[in-house]
Amino acid sequence: MLPVLVVHGGAGYVPTKRSDDSISGVCSATRAGYKILKEGGSSMDAVVETVTQLENNPTFNAGCGSVLNVKGDVEMDALVMDGKTLDSGAVSAVRNIANPIQLARLVMDKTSHACLTAEGASKFAQTMGVPEVPLESLITEYSRMRWEENLAPDANPVESQMGKMGTVGAVAVDIAGNIACATSTGGLLNKMEGRVGDTPCIGSGGYADNNIGAVSTTGHGEAIMKVTLARLVLFHMEQGNSVEEASDLALDHMKSRVASLGGVVTVDPQGHWAARFSSLQMAWAAAQKDTLHYGLYTGEHFTQSIDGPQQ
Repeated sequence: MLPVLVVHGGAGYVPTKRSDDSISGVCSATRAGYKILKEGGSSMDAVVETVTQLENNPTFNAGCGSVLNVKGDVEMDALVMDGKTLDSGAVSAVRNIANPIQLARLVMDKTSHACLTAEGASKFAQTMGVPEVPLESLITEYSRMRWEENLAPDANPVESQMGKMGTVGAVAVDIAGNIACATSTGGLLNKMEGRVGDTPCIGSGGYADNNIGAVSTTGHGEAIMKVTLARLVLFHMEQGNSVEEASDLALDHMKSRVASLGGVVTVDPQGHWAARFSSLQMAWAAAQKDTLHYGLYTGEHFTQSIDGPQQ
């Protein structure tokens, strides 16, 4: 069953003209991460590489495709967690960084802290030799167009956010049985300056524990934090539920308790996995036993050889 990697590109609604790019993006990133696992690499290396690839893809709301805050700037959040030690690293409200997920890993590996934010995160990046990039390199025409649309007084950025582009994340179990998660986002469309969502919060944006499993989440951050969605999935797994059942129970609770939709990717130590969502769509992919699995709509599940033609 091992190794296994499961990836999401955000829950919500993806316009038809962008859905193909979303699927091909998660499939390509999954191939890259799975290659690391197949060669004996760690689950942490695999999820960070996978999410890095997605941050570098302007299709997604992370890295160079991040949505803009109310001032038209980019502020990004990211989280990694190691299931063996429960060590984690996160950054929030970072700018001018191409790959926040790599900076989050440096927080975990090189400091005694769990999260650095804004200016402090930028100073840390400088000391670590992480190059700054121009803000313009992280802003797409699509992001700017959506920002302008949502400046209108009657706009609803939360509804507009639900899809169109998404937070990205990955979970993995390597051949040694170690588990990791990684999540990265540009946040909520037209958010207030300094707003931080669920992504960098342990137990909300992600969680990894070798004894239970790992989860990466996507959806409306404020709602996800209210129910600590990632840890809630693992709680249901601790009660004996399968990865699919636990994921659905947690998403159902978020829908009924705080009237919000979302999605998760989940693995357990044995390599069972799930990609579940209550939203209309979620671009997802998984790799296991040299087979690539992927889908976009509920109930959709395609497979092909991991070495087959590029999706």
